[in-house]
Amino acid sequence: MRYPNGTEALRGLDLEVRAGELVVILGGNGCGKTTLLRSITRAVKPTAGQVWLNGRDLVSLEGEALRSARMDLAMIWQQANLVRRRSVIANIACGALGRNRTWWTALGGLPNAELPAAYEALGQVGLAHLAPQRAGTLSGGQAQRVSIARALMQRPSVLLADEPVASLDPEAATDIMRLLQRLARHDGLAVLCVLHQVDLAFGFADRIVGMRAGRAVFDRPTGGVSSDEVQELYQKRAA
Repeated sequence: MRYPNGTEALRGLDLEVRAGELVVILGGNGCGKTTLLRSITRAVKPTAGQVWLNGRDLVSLEGEALRSARMDLAMIWQQANLVRRRSVIANIACGALGRNRTWWTALGGLPNAELPAAYEALGQVGLAHLAPQRAGTLSGGQAQRVSIARALMQRPSVLLADEPVASLDPEAATDIMRLLQRLARHDGLAVLCVLHQVDLAFGFADRIVGMRAGRAVFDRPTGGVSSDEVQELYQKRAA
């Protein structure tokens, strides 16, 4: 992946995330972690290579074909980005708008046929009792759980998370990582997560990918990764 200014953000990176697996990417700022996620989602179009999702190369797709293919992929961000004035259940139902594009939803209406699934998704993240509550009243950890439930409404096979616990206290961060691990192991999702919290990576990841200067310098099961290797990812090299 090369940006228009000539900067090479990703080089020779070959990564596979399988169903039922939680893979964590570690690396210092500017190593290419976020660019990798943006390339996978086609927020930016890779200048070379392929992104295979359920048998389709996203790099080769455009327009409606790309939109349809990306429904298999959901994204979780550092901030939950909920509509604060709307209820929790309304925020979650919005995750199904991609397959419910009507004049009613265009005007802000909810896809009512999706509400049972929205309640089920809210139950999956352990917050069924908060369905009618305004999203603006939630704690940071609760809001992130709701954002995960919203992502589940896409019915994805792949879940991407870009520093999903960076804004949370340690207890809430642990809860979110435990939830992502469960979604992988028990619900069969392929989960790819960018983290800076090394302890959480060692505690919850099935595999750890270490990135430096746009490359994967290691990609191994968590038990085969040493703390020294991880620390080296964050050390500045002499010019």
